[in-house]
Amino acid sequence: MSGCAIAPSTRSMKKVSTRAIIRNRLGLHARAAIKLVELCDQFDAKITLSNDQQCVEANTVMGLLMLELAQGQTLKITVKGPDADQALEAIKALVESGFEEPE
Repeated sequence: MSGCAIAPSTRSMKKVSTRAIIRNRLGLHARAAIKLVELCDQFDAKITLSNDQQCVEANTVMGLLMLELAQGQTLKITVKGPDADQALEAIKALVESGFEEPE
């Protein structure tokens, strides 16, 4: 997997990670990516998301779309910073809710 290096200035902060399954029918498409970027912007943390081959920062819609995640695939969420725990929980909840989209 390509490296998602954490900046040296944040190395001493708490780092947490988990995995979430993409549940919505359309996968991580543009509307879902917008919701995810908006959510991530609320936290004081560096957030990276990855599939099996790529790792991107969760601050641009285009970056998230490059992951090409479809329904049933796994998203790895890694968060580092003062809001790490809260961000991780919120992101996982959004992903597992199907990005709050109707079935």
